Amino acid sequence: MEVHYYFGKSVKGFFLLFMVFIMMQANISANSEYEKATFAGGCFWCMESPFDKLEGVRDVVSGYTGGHTENPTYGEVCSGLTGHLEVVQVTYDPSKVTYEELLNVFWRQIDPTDGGGQFFDRGSQYQTAIFYHTDEQKRTAEESKKALEKSGRFDKPIVTGIREATTFYKAEDYHQDYYKTCSAHYQSYRKGSGRDQYMEKMWGNDMETEKPIQKNRTYAKPTEEELKKELSPLQYQVTQECGTERAFENEYWDNKREGIYVDIVSGEPLFSSLDKFDSGTGWPSFTRPLDPDNIVEKRDGSLFTVRTEVRSKHADSHLGHVFKDGPQPTGLRYCINSASLRFIPKEDLEKEGYGEYRKLFEK
Repeated sequence: MEVHYYFGKSVKGFFLLFMVFIMMQANISANSEYEKATFAGGCFWCMESPFDKLEGVRDVVSGYTGGHTENPTYGEVCSGLTGHLEVVQVTYDPSKVTYEELLNVFWRQIDPTDGGGQFFDRGSQYQTAIFYHTDEQKRTAEESKKALEKSGRFDKPIVTGIREATTFYKAEDYHQDYYKTCSAHYQSYRKGSGRDQYMEKMWGNDMETEKPIQKNRTYAKPTEEELKKELSPLQYQVTQECGTERAFENEYWDNKREGIYVDIVSGEPLFSSLDKFDSGTGWPSFTRPLDPDNIVEKRDGSLFTVRTEVRSKHADSHLGHVFKDGPQPTGLRYCINSASLRFIPKEDLEKEGYGEYRKLFEK
């Protein structure tokens, strides 16, 4: 009896310890889960990019919320009759970026004193609002708004609403990542809307609260001596002398692994395997850049024809050319030399310092 008693106590104690361990693990797991934040800042095309570039943000989706019609279309929302606002829904890791930091980014993208829309987009569907998902988000949003009001930065009342989140409807596919898929039209639209001019006027370089959470990385071009030492003769000829490698006899033309391609000279991110396709040309081909900010397009009048050359922004490396004969959704073909690129497989993104792009391959 005594043996069974102590054996029973031992088993019971072990069971209790085991349950405590399981609960602790569940709590850790819960604390590391992603959360959602929803913001209305006028045209959702212009609201994706600022959040998408933040460390800790997993996904940014354009959509509609706040209205009374189920499954609204873009045309219906644009009519202003459904009550919906154009919004972006941000999925983020609160252990890497806080809700307060997301709010700081949000305020710097909008005119919070305009109740009739945003910039040249007019109508109730373009009004600004913060849609909170929890009581804590509501409290944080209210405090953030009050702080902005007290800052004296605006000479008009701040009219951005703070509303409880309701059903979110994802916008049509062609609206998603518009700043990437239709970068030329997006840049033209954004500049013409007056948004950037307003942001520059109101904030200038006063973006300190964003700096710690942006993917800030410098991409420096090595000296001429360093380039000749670090690059192979072919890599130097292609990147520095606008050369072209042989079709079907280059490193990445048939590479099917998942990952990103960076500039061989500077390391700046250029293209993703998710946008790579077999063009039949024998060179790596992509429908769009991974980060349009790292791409520069120039007129190329060589070879008795006019083409559009593609270069990297920071290192000014010659990459290749872009043509208008690619597949949808962009209709573009970025024909790039393998010698201009370095491939980083998805499993190495973290250790190579490109961890923010890992989320692209988790969907």
